[in-house]
Amino acid sequence: MPSDNEVRPGTLGRDYGDVLWQPGPEVIERARITAYRRWLGAERGIALGGGTGPDAYQELHHWSVTEPGPFWGSLWDYFGVAGERGDGPVLTGTTMPDVTWFPGATLNYAANALRTAVTDPGRIAVIARDEAGNQSTLSYGELAAEVARVRAGLIALGVSTGDRVAACLPNIPAAIIGLLATASIGAIWSSCSPDFGPASVIDRFAQITPKVLFTVERYRYGGKEFDRSTAVADITAALPGLAAVITVGAHSGNTGPAPQTLAFDSLPGAPGMALEFEAVSYGHPLWVLYSSGTTGLPKAIVHSHGGIVQEHLKALCLHQDLDAGDVFFWYTTTGWMMWNFLAGGLLAGVTIVAYDGSATYPDTGALWRMAAQTGVTYFGTGAPYLLACAKAGLTPGREHDLSRVRGVGSTGSPLPPEGFRWVYQEVGGDLLLGSYSGGTDVCTGFVGPCPLLPVRAGVIAGSCLGARVEAYDPAGRPVIGEVGELVLTAPMPSMPVGFWNDPDGSRYRASYFDPWPGVWRHGDWISILPDGGCVIFGRSDATLNRGGVRMGTSEFYRVVEQLPEVADSLVVDTGQLGADGRLILYLVLADGSDLDDELTGRIKAALRAALSPRHVPDEIHQVPGIPRTLSGKKLEVPVRKILLGTPVADAADPDALANPEVLAWFAT
Repeated sequence: MPSDNEVRPGTLGRDYGDVLWQPGPEVIERARITAYRRWLGAERGIALGGGTGPDAYQELHHWSVTEPGPFWGSLWDYFGVAGERGDGPVLTGTTMPDVTWFPGATLNYAANALRTAVTDPGRIAVIARDEAGNQSTLSYGELAAEVARVRAGLIALGVSTGDRVAACLPNIPAAIIGLLATASIGAIWSSCSPDFGPASVIDRFAQITPKVLFTVERYRYGGKEFDRSTAVADITAALPGLAAVITVGAHSGNTGPAPQTLAFDSLPGAPGMALEFEAVSYGHPLWVLYSSGTTGLPKAIVHSHGGIVQEHLKALCLHQDLDAGDVFFWYTTTGWMMWNFLAGGLLAGVTIVAYDGSATYPDTGALWRMAAQTGVTYFGTGAPYLLACAKAGLTPGREHDLSRVRGVGSTGSPLPPEGFRWVYQEVGGDLLLGSYSGGTDVCTGFVGPCPLLPVRAGVIAGSCLGARVEAYDPAGRPVIGEVGELVLTAPMPSMPVGFWNDPDGSRYRASYFDPWPGVWRHGDWISILPDGGCVIFGRSDATLNRGGVRMGTSEFYRVVEQLPEVADSLVVDTGQLGADGRLILYLVLADGSDLDDELTGRIKAALRAALSPRHVPDEIHQVPGIPRTLSGKKLEVPVRKILLGTPVADAADPDALANPEVLAWFAT
């Protein structure tokens, strides 16, 4: 029999589940989701009962996934989406992916994002901040004027509905302006961060053949300046369809033969030109996002105007409880879907903070200092940053005035219980900590926070409205309280309208609807608790399978990285279907630490006690670094491929990695 303290794979230990925050009556009363529930009753006659807490949310969620037509239709009316809804049904078709949303509707993402420019043009739309502390602002009125100017410039360059506009920009106002100007025309936006290598940028943008490229000559990160001129030349040469390159920060341009080089500030648009918006269909492509690109050519994922408008309004207003007066920040680059999610704050009429630079320069607490100085009310970041702050012993709630922060968001990887506790102990005791899990595929979260639900250590509050999330066992049966494949059994409007250059949809179907046709398989392990809460255990394609017991990697890292000697880690199971393999642990050690017999013994003892004897590594090695994507995700699958014989050059795209040089260590 296992001891009471043993955490068995696929189960939760005692450190999970402690209630760290409970919404009081005042929080519930002022929450936007409460107002929405009441509106449903008054305006739609939807009887959802009189509860106000978890039961009320579960009832609302059940209705949202069993009646998707009335639910998504109600969101259009409740938020007053700018556009023409038409007389058609909310959706046609019932089997994914053969579903069409709002087939008679027309709208424009940019028109919805800039509604506040009409109603309250003086409200601050964007606070731009860099790692050196430089700061500037744009009001909604000023943002709309800039969008009109750049829109006119794009039209003068021949950009029209359906054309692609690409950007290799930092998280600066020009990126937001470029997105909105592109969308206003009905053209299609795509962006990546300037720290992407040229080959990685080309792999992405060459697929969509953009007409215009926004870029910079140089950027700063971690206190250093990086020249991009050679990279821009290489990228431009590989995109022969370009009509122009628009350089942000340049003072002059070359208006000669295509591709012209133009300065962003001197685009050929008429000052004071009226801002117009092209009405497009609900499913018209808005932007192209990309899979991580760690293996093979990145998937070019296409999202729609209508799906993103509705999904982001739902997520930001009903789950994160954002409203006018909020200052919304998420640490991200333009190469991660969270940048698009951050831009979605404009749909809600909030102020967004565009931060350009390193999260840890000049020190680990830089983002908290920025949050205090800019009055951030919702602070979003990746789970690794919160854990790094905890490991560094930071106490930002005591070091800075964070009294305006009423929400903290975490995504990118599972946040373990100790990360939850650190936030409430050292950031603030009265805030909504929202751990999200979703992805680029839908540009949102499937599971996340809700102001009606308590926050429990290590537990995501529940499935989001409109997201019918289930855990499937290997036979495709839903399970509760067990680890299974995260699937969606009902459609959502922000699911891709398809992949670029996939005319028959075969790649799209193979990516999500195999092995269960009509069911979206996301590729994560999830355990859904009886009360609706859930825990993500990492990617299902990086699973540790020891003696038939499957476990995601997040539990493993939680044990190993608690040790003060361990700075970072990566675990790989080399087993293949029908054959056991080796469980190999790679460690980056803290300064002054050595991988001696004593530390090795403590690591094995900790894993044996916390997980099971099956999960004690067969081998432990010290390495100079753990390979990560540019958005910070550990690359377990490529390392596993290298260990199974794949050449390093074929296992991962080095230009998509933050530290490609460390891959070679895993081939030795």
